[in-house]
Amino acid sequence: MELTIAIETHGCKLNQADSEEMARRFNDEGYRLVDVDDGPDVIVVNSCTVTHVADAKARHALRAAKRRKSNPIVIATGCYAERDPRTLLKMASVDLVAGNREKGELVELTKLVTAGRLSYNKSEKRPDHSFRIRSKAMIKIQEGCNQICSFCIIPRVRGRERSVPVGLLIKEIQSRSSEGFREVVLTGTQLGSYGFDLENVDLTRLVALILEKTSIERLRLSSVQPQEFTPNLLDLWGNPRLCPHFHIPLQSASPAVLAKMRRRYSPGLFSAKVQEIQDRFPEAAITTDVIVGFPGEGNLEYEQTLEFCSRVDFADMHVFPYSVRPRTTAAHLFGKVHPIEKKERMNRMLALSIIKSNAFRKRSLGQTRSVLWEATKTKDGIFSGLTDNYLRVHTRSQKDLTNRITLARLTSFQNGILTGENIV
Repeated sequence: MELTIAIETHGCKLNQADSEEMARRFNDEGYRLVDVDDGPDVIVVNSCTVTHVADAKARHALRAAKRRKSNPIVIATGCYAERDPRTLLKMASVDLVAGNREKGELVELTKLVTAGRLSYNKSEKRPDHSFRIRSKAMIKIQEGCNQICSFCIIPRVRGRERSVPVGLLIKEIQSRSSEGFREVVLTGTQLGSYGFDLENVDLTRLVALILEKTSIERLRLSSVQPQEFTPNLLDLWGNPRLCPHFHIPLQSASPAVLAKMRRRYSPGLFSAKVQEIQDRFPEAAITTDVIVGFPGEGNLEYEQTLEFCSRVDFADMHVFPYSVRPRTTAAHLFGKVHPIEKKERMNRMLALSIIKSNAFRKRSLGQTRSVLWEATKTKDGIFSGLTDNYLRVHTRSQKDLTNRITLARLTSFQNGILTGENIV
C-alpha cells in the first residue's frame, strides 16, 4: 500500500529547506507527497516557535490536521517540538513529536508509528519525484547560532553553529538544477557565520564557488546581518545570477535597545551599509525585520526606530511585536511595554511599512526585470512570479510561463498588485 503524506511548514526559510529535505527522504522511502486537503495518511507540521503567536498557530494546525476526514497520523516537528515537546505530547491530536535533532530520523520514526495503523510494504514503494516540480529550492548551508541575542529562542532549538561542507552543497545545488529548479536560496540560522567551523572558507568564498561550479540560473541569500556584508561579498553581486535582494534585519534603531538585544551593530553601521549597497546597486531591494515593544523601549526609543525607518528606502518591512520567549535573557528584563501601547506602536510601524512597500514598487515602474514565473496560469490567464529583486509580479500570457525565467517590463501598480508585460 502506498502511503501519502502532507507537510505543512511554518516560519522561516530554514524551515522550508528542512521541509524540502523531509519531502525528498519520504519520497525515497515510497511515500507520495500530497496536499493537506487531499486526505493524506500522515500530516507533518514543521513548527516555528519564534513568538507565542507561532506556538498557537502550530497547536491550531495540529488540531486541525487530526480533524480531517482521513484521520491521519499527525506528527509535530520543528522548533516548537524541540523547545517544548511535553506540551505537544499532551495534545490528543498529536501521534509523534520529533524535534529538530530528530528530523534526520523522522522517516524511520514515522514508519514505526504507521506500522500499528496502516499496512506498509517497503517493497511496494514507487518513488514519485513530482514534488520537485518547483521553481525555487531552499538549500540549508548552516544551522545553529552562537550569538545568543537576548530575545531569541532559536539558539536553544537549533543548537550551536554547524556548517555544511562546500562539496556537499555544490553537489546538492547541481542536483537541484538538474531536477529543474531555476533558483536556489541559501538559508541558515546565521548565514554570515558560514564556514567558521571549516577550513579556508566563509560565506563569500562559498557564494563565489557556487557561481563558478554550478549552472543554477539564480542564486539568492536569505538573511545577512549588516556587519557581515564585507566589500568582497558585495563584489559578487556584479554577477547577474546573484539576485539583487538584501534582507538585513534591523530589529531596532535605538542604540539602547540594540544593546539590550545584544545585537552586534549600531544604527550608524546599519545606515552606512544600506547606503553602500544602494550606491552600488541602485535598483536592489532592501528588506528588513523590526521588533516593536521590546522591554525598555520607551517613546524615545520607539520614535528613534520609526524615524530611522522612514529615512531608509526599504522595499519591505516585516514588523513583529516583541514576544516573551522562555529561557531567554529578555524574559527577565524590566520595562515591559503595555499591550495597548505595543499595539498602537505596531499599527504605526505597519502603516509605515505599507507606505515603504508601495513607494518602492511605484519607483520600479518602467524597469525591465528578470522574473521567475512560479505559479501556473489561473483561470483568468494570469501568471505570478518573483523578480530578481524579490517583487511579486503578475502578467497575462497565452504561453505557458511556468518555471521559466523571462524579462518583464513593470507597467502598473494598483491596489497592491504589481503587473508587468512579459518580454519573451
